[in-house]
Amino acid sequence: MSLPENNQVAPPPARERTRKIDPELLRRLPKTDLHCHLDGSLRLTTVLEEAERQGVKLPADTPEELAKAIHMGETCDDLVDYLKAFEVTLSVLQDAQALERAAYELAIDCASENIRWLEVRYAPILHRTKGLRLTTIVEAVLSGLKRAERESGIRSGVIVCGMRNISPETSLGLAELAVAYKNQGVIGFDLAGAEYNYPAKDHLAAFQLIRNNNVNCTAHAGEAYGPESVHQAIHYCGAHRIGHGTRLREDGDLLNYVADHRIPIEACLLSNVQTRAVPSLKDHPLVFYLDYGIRVTVNTDNRLVTDTTCTKELMLAHEHLGLDLDDIIRVIMAGFKSAFLPFHERKALLRKAAQEIVDVCG
Repeated sequence: MSLPENNQVAPPPARERTRKIDPELLRRLPKTDLHCHLDGSLRLTTVLEEAERQGVKLPADTPEELAKAIHMGETCDDLVDYLKAFEVTLSVLQDAQALERAAYELAIDCASENIRWLEVRYAPILHRTKGLRLTTIVEAVLSGLKRAERESGIRSGVIVCGMRNISPETSLGLAELAVAYKNQGVIGFDLAGAEYNYPAKDHLAAFQLIRNNNVNCTAHAGEAYGPESVHQAIHYCGAHRIGHGTRLREDGDLLNYVADHRIPIEACLLSNVQTRAVPSLKDHPLVFYLDYGIRVTVNTDNRLVTDTTCTKELMLAHEHLGLDLDDIIRVIMAGFKSAFLPFHERKALLRKAAQEIVDVCG
């Protein structure tokens, strides 16, 4: 298979279309993870070890019991129920050492499955229980990611999250933080947290500051609320990508706008089942979006809480949604195309990933 001049990956030859897709093949392929929450992606052992080091009381003291306590990989009642697990993980992420460790280990774990570009998102305001300064919080995470890059080569960036359910004023302050650390490792801004009854348009000032400073932005939308949430994220907040977007399909006009303007969807299959955004994997709109021409990426959301990896997400897309090798390559390349990177860096990364895919697939 030769590399095309237009930086796209050519469809595999006929023999490749019937090639068996297994976790090892998917692990070897270069990948991105554009939607990954730091506080939902710790190692289970790290939560226990940090709790012991910091004197934090957890709801359980063994890996098995702790996994049950945070509903690891289990279907929850809804998004709000799912988010309760973060009370546990956040309890051990209140000092700089723990934050640096969590970021480092996350990046190392991602590198082990050949993720080439990782975007780590979190809300610094949630890590201030013990009085850490916001600057210390950001710098600790950046330090961990840089250490992982030196050791493994994985490239990464930070997305600072505002919180729907706290206050617009808090989101504005976090937007100011993101702007201050632009070009120092912070690559974007997000709006996260409970979606129902907390409209994105209330946080307009934060997004205006972000866009006025030429910072990339995304927003959780269309996960626990309907397409109106996606509408607000795009048309009020100017989001460049949409996190989840499972209910976008309910509004045909908006769906066409997203397709026409190449606004990427950050799909997270297993977590969408876990939060009941979709009834089951087979009901996920990923295939519909792909067939319709939406630029859709596949991501983990929360590696620990959802008990997943990018490799696992792609394997489930193959097993439950019927994605073949062509589809999987298309999704992977969409991740590189959608990365919050300057154009020329993104182009170079995309071309390198395309060559790697050619090398892996033969």
